[in-house]
Amino acid sequence: MTAYSATTGAGYYLSCLYAIWSREVKRSVRESGQLVGAFSRPLLWVIIFGVGLTPYFRTGLRETTFVVPFTYMQYIFPAVVVLNILYPSIQSAVSLIYDRQFGFFREVFASPVPRSAVFFGKLLGGATVATLQGGLVLLLAPYVDVAITPAMLPGILGVMLLVSLAFTAVGLLIASRLKSFEGFGVFSNALILPLYFLASSVFPLDPSLSVQQQQQVFPAWLVLLVRANPLTYAIDLLRGFIINYREHAVALDVGVVLALTLTACTVAYREFRR
Repeated sequence: MTAYSATTGAGYYLSCLYAIWSREVKRSVRESGQLVGAFSRPLLWVIIFGVGLTPYFRTGLRETTFVVPFTYMQYIFPAVVVLNILYPSIQSAVSLIYDRQFGFFREVFASPVPRSAVFFGKLLGGATVATLQGGLVLLLAPYVDVAITPAMLPGILGVMLLVSLAFTAVGLLIASRLKSFEGFGVFSNALILPLYFLASSVFPLDPSLSVQQQQQVFPAWLVLLVRANPLTYAIDLLRGFIINYREHAVALDVGVVLALTLTACTVAYREFRR
């Protein structure tokens, strides 16, 4: 009876969860390639894109109907934070393919470790690494004239964590369906880049225009895709915390981000259990 309870109690479950989480975090931290990407990616976007496109954004290729209270570097800064979250979130799930191919899962699932503990350990491990890598971008805030105060941090970190959980779950969902590293890499890149560029990350839709007016300035299909992209609302919510600028209502942003996270985690968990 004692041996049975030792493998079924809450303490045992948390120990299993911690072991899987710790394994994911340590493996990611030890991979030099991820660390190089975590530093080089934001520098590339902030310095090259920010500096290179600032003159066009400041003067404008067309007359805008609202006052732009920020520079282009400040505008894309929250989006770069999200970009630095997307890559490690989804790429962390490649460990699922690795573990399946090299027999780790056979050993784990032959043990009393609950399958849900394996899933949530991987989910939280990937989300932890992604949130930390997103936090590295915040260190560049003084260089783009963005002042991040302690009062702003709970909101910023909360959004970052939700995005990390959502896209780590998406990565686990993809990895559950694929069996090769090559296929996972191609599929994940084909997902990340369209999602990111169609999230109002590098260009704003003029908030003073109605949807019909926006469709006269931008192609109708582009406006539709940007508004249908859930990542649009995550970046918009983070942008509101960092530079106090939003294109959508706060309630809409929060609702979409929460729905995205819950849906992604639920679907990924069901697929993982299969």
